[in-house]
Amino acid sequence: MRGGDAAGAGRCRAGKCGEAKLRVSFVGAVERMPEGRLRTVLAQAAELLDSIARGTDDRAVSRRVAVITFATRILSAAIAYVSQVVLARWMGDFEYGVFVAVWVGAVILGGLGGLGVQMAVLRFVPEYVERKQDDLLRGVIVGSRLQGLATSTLLAVLGLAGLYAFGDQISSYYLVPLYLGAVTLPMLTLGEIQEGIARSFNWPNLALWPTYIIRPVLIMVFMGLAIWFGQGNGAEMAMGAVIVATYVTAVAQYFVLRRGLARVVPPGPRRFDFPTWVAVALPIFIVEGFFNLLTNVDIIIVGHLMSPDQVAIYYAAVKTMALVHFVYYAVRTGSAQRFSQYYASGDTASLAAFVRDTLHWTFWPSLGMVGLVLTCGVPLLALFGPSFVDGYPILFIMSVGLLFRASIGPSETLLIMAGQQRITAMVYAAAFFLNVSLNFSLVPRMGIAGAALATTLALMAETVVLYVVVRNRLGIDCSIIAALRPAPSPGETEDR
Repeated sequence: MRGGDAAGAGRCRAGKCGEAKLRVSFVGAVERMPEGRLRTVLAQAAELLDSIARGTDDRAVSRRVAVITFATRILSAAIAYVSQVVLARWMGDFEYGVFVAVWVGAVILGGLGGLGVQMAVLRFVPEYVERKQDDLLRGVIVGSRLQGLATSTLLAVLGLAGLYAFGDQISSYYLVPLYLGAVTLPMLTLGEIQEGIARSFNWPNLALWPTYIIRPVLIMVFMGLAIWFGQGNGAEMAMGAVIVATYVTAVAQYFVLRRGLARVVPPGPRRFDFPTWVAVALPIFIVEGFFNLLTNVDIIIVGHLMSPDQVAIYYAAVKTMALVHFVYYAVRTGSAQRFSQYYASGDTASLAAFVRDTLHWTFWPSLGMVGLVLTCGVPLLALFGPSFVDGYPILFIMSVGLLFRASIGPSETLLIMAGQQRITAMVYAAAFFLNVSLNFSLVPRMGIAGAALATTLALMAETVVLYVVVRNRLGIDCSIIAALRPAPSPGETEDR
């Protein structure tokens, strides 16, 4: 569902991009089967698949976006995993550990460089479309990218200055990769914002493919070319490959997105409402910042307290468990725009029903993925190298936290889209500081197992608090246990 595939400005801007182009009918295929029990069973599934593929109502569009996002995340998880395995094999434990510590830090800062605007556009674009405020729509599309480029460039300059001033206090093997990591920040931030814009128009392929599929493939290709031509296989060369891949994907995404927007956003003057945008974006920035830090600070602390080879083992385990976490991310990505739309329109019944859907979409696939990863954990880690199998026990620790978190679905996204970003920021801030304190306490005692335990405990605490906040602020029971109960009638939902 690329931007260029939009069938009409009005329908696409409402999230209904014209008639589906898929001509295959699953119901028709089932109807051609002989009469019998199998046909009866398959008929219901075929109706659901046809609804997802061809439906134009809000729920069908949401399901279609979620399916595309989920499929993209499956492919991207496989590509990311293979690329990390290849890089670890090419670089060795030590150099790979240096590379991942720097690359994770760059990704965190790239997300922070947008100051929350990458999530704010998910709220404002549907709102401006709903209210037909085209001047503000054009303004937020342009202004968000300009602001992101300005702030991330400033962040990169400050980082380079800090490295120049305090470089003698940093381990020598980290210094040059850190310089190179700073160069990636503007394009990392631009990519995040463009992903948000594409998601707000229900273009999941354009949102996800550049960052999660094309970029890791290009990193692997450019690193392979460097090794082929004898330019080395160290962390410096890997970060050089990252720079080229990041700039290529962000610039290419810009031009494709520009072409798609030209078809769905009518031309005209732009109006910039920066005070409103900043007021919404800054709390989201705090939420997203603490979320990124919460999910990655363990790697940074392990890199600070332990040797690069231990960082490499821990990161391999984290990437292996990311095969579970991508389920949550896929649902989170596909649900934000719909949460915003239902909440802005006051449709509480549809909002509650959609929350129930997201709980099922998050928890059960996550549970299945946990079983698969734990069963295949040893051979998966062995792909990185013989020493990486030492990280297998911590997979069990990580899985507890991920399943606990999956049990409430993308609840923080629901809160943000419902204007509850401040309380969400407070929850993430508390979870982050708990995670940091636990990591610094447990890593020296338990090594990488301590980092896994600290992150799991912080994740469980965050889950409990988010559940309570959603229930108290929005009147929605966002737990998988509640989702298993019969759905309330529309009248009951409205009375809450």
